[in-house]
Amino acid sequence: MISSPNATVTRSDNSDLLDQSALSNLAQRLVEAARRAGADAADAVAVRGVSHGVEVRDGKVEASERSEGDDVGLRVFVGRRQAVISTNDMSGDNAAQLAERAVAMARVAPDDKYVGLADPELLAKNFPDLDVLDPVVPEVGELERRAIEAEEAALAVAGVTKSGGASASTGIGGMVLVTSTGFHGSYLRSSHGVSMTAIVGDGTRMERDYDFSSALHASDLASPAAVGKLAGERTVARANPRKVATCKVPVVYDPRVSNSLVGHVIGAANGASVARKTTFLKDSLGKQLFNGNIRIIDDPLRVRGLRSQSFDAEGVTTVKRAIIDEGVLTTWLLDCATARELGLQTTGHAHRGVSSSPSPGAYNLHMEAGDVSPEDLIADIKEGFYVTDLIGSGVNGVTGDYSRGAGGFWIENGKLTYAVSEITIAGHLFEMFKSLIPANDLTFKYGVNAPTVRVEGLTIAGR
Repeated sequence: MISSPNATVTRSDNSDLLDQSALSNLAQRLVEAARRAGADAADAVAVRGVSHGVEVRDGKVEASERSEGDDVGLRVFVGRRQAVISTNDMSGDNAAQLAERAVAMARVAPDDKYVGLADPELLAKNFPDLDVLDPVVPEVGELERRAIEAEEAALAVAGVTKSGGASASTGIGGMVLVTSTGFHGSYLRSSHGVSMTAIVGDGTRMERDYDFSSALHASDLASPAAVGKLAGERTVARANPRKVATCKVPVVYDPRVSNSLVGHVIGAANGASVARKTTFLKDSLGKQLFNGNIRIIDDPLRVRGLRSQSFDAEGVTTVKRAIIDEGVLTTWLLDCATARELGLQTTGHAHRGVSSSPSPGAYNLHMEAGDVSPEDLIADIKEGFYVTDLIGSGVNGVTGDYSRGAGGFWIENGKLTYAVSEITIAGHLFEMFKSLIPANDLTFKYGVNAPTVRVEGLTIAGR
């Protein structure tokens, strides 16, 4: 049996919450019951989710919600037929009944020559400590304090007229995976968050902006006061926005929105879309998409990374990969089924819930920093647009056409000037990738991170 060291994690102050032994035992019993019921192979995934959040407005708690849930899913194979069944009954008394039902479903399912468990040789055998669990769960009073502190800091910024609300949250989530090929792995991951939205102006001239911080460990969380202060400053800067005439100019993406461009690349490189031929990158593997200094990295093994894990949802070892290396698309994101369909080997990118079969997805993504400062990146722009906010989802993953509502600041003679709102930026992702230039200000704040980036020749649709 291949087993991760985190199958049982205990701590005296939260022993019930951190102990996954019951989930592990149930998953094991389900797999064994499936084999007895006639399945050729099976795997079971058990998921734990616990969260608590508070929302504050004008110094008063408006909402305080806590949720807890354990769910388990069983996937069985009869020949090349597959079925998935799930339950939130953690007693385990109905394991045999659930397994028999799943096998009966699989027997009448259509054949799929690509389904099946991962090759045992690909299964994870080493489970490095990625430090993803902060076992100390804050009390509700601490969450309220964080939210109130963030709100007070925002309201203290000159020009802020009212609060749009502050929140603080915490949670612990985890997964247990057991397969009939002998894999048994698990992990628990904690989360902490604080956010603030501030408002400037009144009536129809109100503008808002925000800031937030999220981390696995409370010690890595930005201070609530810093979050609130930045939210207030951003909001005040957006007061009295103007509209601009339709034009074609360089567009510079602030780091809190430049990561969306990384997301478009990775979404189009998803093996499921490639297999269906529903991605504009379907013929781009091994081809130059960006300038030679661009690298986009997926690193599931980053210590304290928001999405770090040492094995995927099929038990396959995860590894750090350059999805874009020297501007070239090097790989698709693959789980076992999509890899078989494409005649390739899984890249360890399988994700799944309890009621679904695996599908490919990324982990901790980032675009590596460039060599120039953000100030130098815009210094030669006579007229351009600096984006801080994107609205809507007008990106066509099949064609690569790009159109997003946006807000931000107008650039004149290399400087940010006045706020701009209610415009649309449009182009094509192929052309955007070719002209993209990154700045040197990369920080790791989100699940997907990128520095400030500049893209040439986008169309601004204004007044």
